[in-house]
Amino acid sequence: MQLIAEQAVSGLNETLQSIVTAQGEHEDQEHYVSFVTFNSARIRTVMDRRKVEVGKELSWTDFSPNNCTPLYDAMGQSISELRRNICDDDVVLVTIITDGMENASKEYSGAAIKKIVSDLKEKGWLFVYIGTNQDVDAVADSMGIRSRQCFEYSDTGAQAMLCEERTRRRRFYGDLSRFGKSILEEDSYDYYGGEDVELTRKEKEQRDKAAMSNNAGDKKSGGLFRKIKNLISK
Repeated sequence: MQLIAEQAVSGLNETLQSIVTAQGEHEDQEHYVSFVTFNSARIRTVMDRRKVEVGKELSWTDFSPNNCTPLYDAMGQSISELRRNICDDDVVLVTIITDGMENASKEYSGAAIKKIVSDLKEKGWLFVYIGTNQDVDAVADSMGIRSRQCFEYSDTGAQAMLCEERTRRRRFYGDLSRFGKSILEEDSYDYYGGEDVELTRKEKEQRDKAAMSNNAGDKKSGGLFRKIKNLISK
């Protein structure tokens, strides 16, 4: 990431602030962020299930990209740690951003990561893979991740990618507010898909039941209160 350092740092800081904005726009949601960086020297948790503050910014020293890419180990360790602190009703969005392919993992294999992703998708976790300098479709397919984005390894490419990611993230939060977690149970749901989520008959029934339950439930939140756990692994 060194060649696109300025865009990577500023773009991710804008993503953090977009999560703050989403918290204000959707009173039925409560957002927490985990941010993990990785290289062959170490895998480091910069933020661990924290609420993002207005004006809170990351610096280049939070990244320190160098050496090789232990992608599987970074995913396996950070996801396993987050998994231990998740409730059944929590919504989890895992976003992986990398400029290189796996080449240094020692603890986790590709098959192990694919199994973890598959198991957690059944529980409603959403995985997004964003990469450059590689065949992104092949890598995402190998891990069973449907939602993926490829970007050009340049200043403008990184800027465009992060802008698109923020746009899709805002839409995702809106979908959750309108339709609930049931959208993540549909195999057809794609983070980078169409602009609207079509409600199936089952989803409409679930939405109506949820609305009835909300009216009789927590008056303080005014509706179903969802904790959103955002894991960004970079």
